[in-house]
Amino acid sequence: MALLELAPGQLDFVGDPLRMALAGLAEQSRRPYVIEANGDAVGVLTLQAGAARLAGWPDDHSAWLLRGFLIDRRHQGRGLGRLAAAAAVVAAAKLTAGQEGGEAGVVLSVNERNPAGLAAYQNAGFVDHGQYLGGSSGPQRTMYHSFTPQLHGGLPLPQVPH
Repeated sequence: MALLELAPGQLDFVGDPLRMALAGLAEQSRRPYVIEANGDAVGVLTLQAGAARLAGWPDDHSAWLLRGFLIDRRHQGRGLGRLAAAAAVVAAAKLTAGQEGGEAGVVLSVNERNPAGLAAYQNAGFVDHGQYLGGSSGPQRTMYHSFTPQLHGGLPLPQVPH
């Protein structure tokens, strides 16, 4: 993770990937993931329980928070962000089922100055739930993906290759 490279300006959106991974390992509520492509680590993300308000969601416990999501700059533009975001929803649904949790989906906030991130999340099936002004780097969009297609506007859960 220390070898992942950020694109110019990307630090404003995601923070340091190594620090995010270490925080993910230190807190029981966080589940860090390494994103792999062809056997190489190309990114990281964290799912966190009980923290959905950090993305502008109305409560902390009805959704997993997707945070610290980063695709190495050398691997961007290949659809890996979309695939990883969709896989994160599948992983969160499995975590909820295994823990008998009350989460019904995954929420995140993405900076309005990050059009590539917005597009990747939309292409992964996340729906924009409006502006969130609580982020430290300017206006964000709160985006949500339900585990249940009926609660997500009838869209099916994305199919992710294994």
